[in-house]
Amino acid sequence: MWFATLLTVSSDVLKEFFEALPGKLDAEGAEGLTAVYQFDLSGPLGGQYHVVVRDKTCRVQEGVHPEPDVTLSMSGEDCLGVLNGRLDGVSVVASGRVRISGDIGLAMRLKALFPSVRRPT
Repeated sequence: MWFATLLTVSSDVLKEFFEALPGKLDAEGAEGLTAVYQFDLSGPLGGQYHVVVRDKTCRVQEGVHPEPDVTLSMSGEDCLGVLNGRLDGVSVVASGRVRISGDIGLAMRLKALFPSVRRPT
């Protein structure tokens, strides 16, 4: 029973993280960009979220977007680690722990779009 509670708490951490992304968007860095990022996350922190960047704004929703520009598939733990700066995104991709389909250039822009998300090491 305690394990189920732990999983719920962990899933809530990732959900809260995604819900906070709109306030962390670098609007100037997103100028002129229209893109849909799909996150397909597995494991205890798993779930599906899509992030829509348009007109210097960001909107996040749970679920699958019908036409994402780029899809990132990985464990929820790795996603949270990369987004908050505990893991290096390039290393995670190089190790095969993330699959990227669609516009890889958009995937590479994520770090610049949300610079305040990363914690200093």
